[in-house]
Amino acid sequence: MTSEIEQKLEAVATELCRAKRVLFITGAGISADSGLPTYRGVGGLYNTGQTEEGYPIEQCLSASMFRIRPEITWKYMRRIGEAVVQCQPNPAHTVIAHWEKDFAQRGGKVVVFTQNIDGYHRLAGSENVLEIHGMLSELICTKCTWETSLDLRASHHPLLQDAVPKCPKCQAIIRPRIVLFEEMLPRPVLVQFAEEFAGGNGFDMVFSIGTSAMFPYITEPMYESIRCGKTTVEINPAVGELSHRVVYHLPMGAADALTRLNALVSDIFKKPP
Repeated sequence: MTSEIEQKLEAVATELCRAKRVLFITGAGISADSGLPTYRGVGGLYNTGQTEEGYPIEQCLSASMFRIRPEITWKYMRRIGEAVVQCQPNPAHTVIAHWEKDFAQRGGKVVVFTQNIDGYHRLAGSENVLEIHGMLSELICTKCTWETSLDLRASHHPLLQDAVPKCPKCQAIIRPRIVLFEEMLPRPVLVQFAEEFAGGNGFDMVFSIGTSAMFPYITEPMYESIRCGKTTVEINPAVGELSHRVVYHLPMGAADALTRLNALVSDIFKKPP
């Protein structure tokens, strides 16, 4: 590891020790170290070309396809679920969950705003998590008010069955509470995030980890934080649009970067004032 990256890690760790409220914006890259793919599609899994049915994956995982051919949408949601079940949270998720508890004990707060539907942040122990694209483990009926939350690893989970699952209450088709292509983002999550962010003044450090998606709801919090002079950090092996604008760009994998930052933060707190 170069001395420049070492210096950046030490500087970020020092800022973390001073911070009171920290926001982590996470994308597919944070789960890459768990073994999940980072390329396109809801939750990853597909890169180029068409699916077995001859449709692009975005079309298979769209609201219109779900209305017309729910069995196709369920087929690919099931494959995503199978990939998620085969992996586990990695040290990046664990470190963020640890910091959430540590900051709370010191009167601060850590919030995670994630694009991921794998549920790994919560599985690792984080509680202040805003899932902008929903979670595979939460199921809802398309007609009535029935809903439930099931561990993806439960043997009776619909993602482990072959048929299109039906609601036990009204027999309508059920689905995971995730945002399919063509659907709006969940307004309650956006409102809660806006309240937490408070126009860029709600956090004194903002991290972007493992996301290169240039959606306004992902980039705007970073740009607003930059405009407000907050400490901004991007953790991503690739160089993107934000890399030259943030205060610190760490060209590293999420698990490696956060593990090293956690060790540095622990060392700083051990030193006498």
